[in-house]
Order: sequence, then structure tokens, then C-alpha cells
Amino acid sequence: MIPQDVLDLLNNLTIFTLAILVGFAVISKVPATLHTPLMSGANSIHGIVLVGAMLIAAEVDDPIGYLLAFVAVAFATMNVVGGYVVTDRMLQMFRKKPAARKPAEADAEAQA
Repeated sequence: MIPQDVLDLLNNLTIFTLAILVGFAVISKVPATLHTPLMSGANSIHGIVLVGAMLIAAEVDDPIGYLLAFVAVAFATMNVVGGYVVTDRMLQMFRKKPAARKPAEADAEAQA
């Protein structure tokens, strides 16, 4: 008979592997023009992942768990920050550029 711990580990690894495959299949079908809006729209999901990683980190009591919790929090934080950086860059494309000042105005300000 297989111990329950081994069955739980196999179950979790199976779910993890399936999540990776499904995620890859979904993302690979998205056209390149939609990646930036999807990244910016997914920031709320990344925030939830970060909160979940911190909650798990609070419950850990062994060194391997601490290491995995640290990695989970670090990756979730990178996802959140990266999402906002990409969103900011995307929104900058839609801002109007400041109009160039006329040479007479620039000279008047320099003399004042």
C-alpha cells in the first residue's frame, strides 16, 4: 500500500503539471497584440497570488517550506511589479507629447 503522503505529493505534482500545460496552451494561443492588455488586466490576479503566497509563508514551519515560500513571494512580487511597469509603458503610448515651444518663447523665458 502506498503511503498517504506519497499519494498527496503525486496528486499535487499532477495538478501543478496540468496547470503549467494549460497555462502554456492558453498563452501560446494569444496573439502578440493582446499580451500587453492581458498583462495589465491580470494584475489583480497576481495580487491575489501574492497574498496567497504570504499566507502560506506564515504557516510554514520547516526550512524547505521557508525557501519555497520565499520563492513564491518573490515571483508573485515580480509579477505584480512587472504588470504595473508594462501597464505604465502601455499607457505612455497614448499620452500626448508636450508641444515644442516656439523659439521666441524660449528666448523670452531665458531672458527673464
